[in-house]
Amino acid sequence: MASDTPRVLSIQSHVVHGYVGNKSAVFPLQVLGLEVDAINTVQFSTHTAYKHIKGPILKNEELEELIDGLVLNEVDYYTHFLTGYSRSPDSLKQIAQIIKNLKVKNPGLVYVCDPVMGDNGKLYVPEEILPVYRDDVVPLADILTPNQFEAELLTGIPMKDLDGALKVIQALHDKGVKTVVLSSTDLGDDQHMIGLASNKDSCYKIEIPKLDANFTGTGDLFAALFMAWSYKTKDDLKLTLEFTIATLQAIVKDTYDYARKIQPTGKVPPALKELRLIQNKHIIENPKINITATEVKRN
Repeated sequence: MASDTPRVLSIQSHVVHGYVGNKSAVFPLQVLGLEVDAINTVQFSTHTAYKHIKGPILKNEELEELIDGLVLNEVDYYTHFLTGYSRSPDSLKQIAQIIKNLKVKNPGLVYVCDPVMGDNGKLYVPEEILPVYRDDVVPLADILTPNQFEAELLTGIPMKDLDGALKVIQALHDKGVKTVVLSSTDLGDDQHMIGLASNKDSCYKIEIPKLDANFTGTGDLFAALFMAWSYKTKDDLKLTLEFTIATLQAIVKDTYDYARKIQPTGKVPPALKELRLIQNKHIIENPKINITATEVKRN
């Protein structure tokens, strides 16, 4: 049944403590006015940067059962679908089928795919997942939000400079993706990372200040924010990118500053790097754009 409020189905991981996967995505989406139904692919005590990981993994037949329940109760009409980390090729194939079924119910469904596979040259999923993303899932995505490493894996094209990045982006458009967003690349300098967003009409780049710490859950938050702002700005690519980065940067900087207050020097432990989403609810609702995106001319 259609409604005037956008309805999201988000299939991602869940942690009891901290902010990754659905814990990183659901709250911001709700704050921005989207209705969210969440299916948790895992329920872990914490994310995997901690020493001890405990908790169950959702079996494929359990996921099928949950989807069946939604269908039988006729509450399987969604305007948006969001996926993040997937642990196995089989679960990913199952998700591809779910998307196809949901698009039959609502042909206008917007699928946002964060193809979580790895970062900084390192895979953290089984290698067999790559061809499923490349051949089955990516062609179904309306919005794709890989980092540089994931985009290179999906296309087989190296990204040494902006021209290389544009080739990678075009290769992803050629697979059927309407909007390609490289959430982070190494094309900047010591102080900045470069983000890029592209659709059929235009391409924008944005410079993102670096901090001397890595935060878990930022990719999940990025995909959720980009989805929400795409809807709220009626697919204004420049504004969506700016609002997304403004929110993300404010939350990451506040999290970092808070951690440094408690531990002024040395490596910040995982428990101090949990994203401060709740404390920054006002930022999520009303981000202040301090960094603007600039248009990139394509040949």
